[in-house]
Amino acid sequence: MTQTEFIILNFNEIRRKSIKLWKALPEKYYNWKPDETAMTAIEMIRHVLQADYGWNIIINQGDMSNYKTPWENKPFVSVADELEFAELYRKEFLESVSKFSETELKKTKVIHPGNGEHKTLGKYLLRIGYHEAVHAGQFLSYLRAMNINRPEIWD
Repeated sequence: MTQTEFIILNFNEIRRKSIKLWKALPEKYYNWKPDETAMTAIEMIRHVLQADYGWNIIINQGDMSNYKTPWENKPFVSVADELEFAELYRKEFLESVSKFSETELKKTKVIHPGNGEHKTLGKYLLRIGYHEAVHAGQFLSYLRAMNINRPEIWD
């Protein structure tokens, strides 16, 4: 298995587990948040899903200066709707990742627009997985605080 295939496997495993967690969220808790400065549960789901669109621009050296998300002004409907809407952007992101060679993973420099940090493409892709995994942990704590049974994700 190539490095790129391992990275995609990791992305898919993280997403599979995130989806398990998200599907456990009852609709009546979509707007729940632990405090006033936190994201609501449904906002966190969208945040993770729409990140694929932005990541794809960044890893392909695109211009983020006039970034607009396809989710802009899209109302929150349901977890299923969020997943369906995000499907195309997830597919495009994973297709981009699949095209990178071992050399590109090691040599291509990526600059994160939020903080200006420089990383190699391979390291940057691993940080993308970490981003979603951190939010999965946050989501687990949300479900716990809501007193909702948490799905088994430790398979």
